[in-house]
Amino acid sequence: MSTTEHAAFSPLHVGPITLRNRFIKSGANENMYRAGFPTQALLKHHRDLAAGGVALTTLAYAAVAKVGRTLPDQLWLREEVLPDLQAITEAVHQEGGKAALQITHGGSFVTSIFVPHRTISASSGINVAGLFHGNILQRAMNERDMAQVIQEFVDGAKLAQRAGFDAVEIHMGHGYLLNQFISPLSNTRNDEYGGSAENRARFPARVLSAVKQAVGQEMAVIAKINVADGVRGGATAEDAAITAQVLEKAGADMLVLSGGRNVESTWFMFGSPLNQEEFAKVFKHQPLQRLLMKVAALGTPKGLKFKERYFREYSLKVREAVSIPLAYLGGVKSLANIEQSLEEGFDAVAMARVLLHDPALPNKFASGQLKQSGCTNCNGCVAQIYNRAGTYCILNEPNDAALNEIRASEKIEARTQH
Repeated sequence: MSTTEHAAFSPLHVGPITLRNRFIKSGANENMYRAGFPTQALLKHHRDLAAGGVALTTLAYAAVAKVGRTLPDQLWLREEVLPDLQAITEAVHQEGGKAALQITHGGSFVTSIFVPHRTISASSGINVAGLFHGNILQRAMNERDMAQVIQEFVDGAKLAQRAGFDAVEIHMGHGYLLNQFISPLSNTRNDEYGGSAENRARFPARVLSAVKQAVGQEMAVIAKINVADGVRGGATAEDAAITAQVLEKAGADMLVLSGGRNVESTWFMFGSPLNQEEFAKVFKHQPLQRLLMKVAALGTPKGLKFKERYFREYSLKVREAVSIPLAYLGGVKSLANIEQSLEEGFDAVAMARVLLHDPALPNKFASGQLKQSGCTNCNGCVAQIYNRAGTYCILNEPNDAALNEIRASEKIEARTQH
């Protein structure tokens, strides 16, 4: 079989849309926003991915409400950002790709913004993620809160549709609000939204169902979930299988399978330790942030080393539980990895670090130029999430910082003439 006949380069139907191949750029914080507006750096980033052969590129962490942001510059969805988002989807479409908008709400996970009231979450108590910025307490959401958040997700999805996105990805992993319901690490409720894995997925499923009803005729509705939290007392692969079944019933067109939590098990998310040397460089003049990254690294298993397809065993349990399309994520570095994943029943692969290293990797796989990514899994790119110029692979040239100061919808030429 020639490279171009490989299953990875065959089309994939996801709800009402068709992807040109099985390569998905997973949502990963680009830090290419200013004051909540997308920048030219973000446009270039996703245009390059589409030009490089990615079928579906995912813009990360679009908060459905201003109070749902985690970081000060993070995109939050409102009418004013529509022209910038339209500029990005047009650029992606011109390169033959499709674009997804990852929509989320941080809930109590607000690490860099002070919220002048208790943050919302599945349960009340101390807000560990918010302690460094004065968000000490959180409160359990009630039905009124849930109705408001559901409407915010629906409104965000409708804005994404108007902006030309082909899909929305509802973020239900990594410790954000919807994951705060799914994970027993943060959900201690004793009502119909707590206790069993099925109950804990009930509110996220309500969100997905409402979004599906609002935009599902024209857009794919995807959910990103954890295959496991990776720490004692957290959600297991067996829980993830139940979550997947609940979301399948709610109408999900595809699930992207990730893992780990931002506070308790960041190392599990990346399958390897955080790069503290790079964090020290980025936060050279921000000792509080350096401390926060060190705290996040606590609990990293001694001697942990990266291995390819590190979520495989967890993800296979989800594959056995549902029939909807699944995107495998976690340690895919080669064409052989992709072939193995597809043979095991996964429908696509979602990648981040290897595509930061080389956004043209799918095309190079297709042409036979490469069979293996040159990414070293040093995790230096993770620290660059906080770089003022936006995240990039530290093995490559740094980003053009000027592009990250210009809104996506603005003409660079017109800006430089004045």
